[in-house]
Amino acid sequence: MKKRILLLAILAVSACQEPVARKPVKVNSGSFIKESAERNKRLLAAEEQMIREIINKDSLKEYKTTADGSWYTYELSNEVSSYTPQTNDIVQFTYTLLTFENDTIYTEDELGLQTYKVDKQGLFPGLRNSIKLLKEGEKATFLFPSSLGYGYLGDKNKIGVNVPLKAVITIIDIEPDEKSSTP
Repeated sequence: MKKRILLLAILAVSACQEPVARKPVKVNSGSFIKESAERNKRLLAAEEQMIREIINKDSLKEYKTTADGSWYTYELSNEVSSYTPQTNDIVQFTYTLLTFENDTIYTEDELGLQTYKVDKQGLFPGLRNSIKLLKEGEKATFLFPSSLGYGYLGDKNKIGVNVPLKAVITIIDIEPDEKSSTP
């Protein structure tokens, strides 16, 4: 009986000790993140080179660059209006998505007329930013690196991983938010 009590006392005392932290089997050095960043920089540089080649071949049109890293040229321009969509405006637009080789991914008919509340709904980054550059009645062709398109996930349908996109966007109507300035 004394042996049992002694055993229980030893167990009770040892159970009160703080647990010893286990050391990790493998220490992460952060090299994966660095490698991923380098891979993305190389991908962006290659896509920007492709965009420069497209622009050089299309010498009849003047391309402009945007602050976010896309390029565009006007197909139809509206010289009368100066109003571009602002946050909370309702914009109706159509667009077509193509590869840089001009293979159609989604047609305007497949995508249909889009009604979009500016900066409040989910569009891929390049499209979301491009809409804010165009005025009512304007049509433009945009060239997006994959980082401004669907990126490394694709759209899980027709657009694969890291596919740069060409989009032809037409603004049909802009309905300004009542709280913002009017066109």
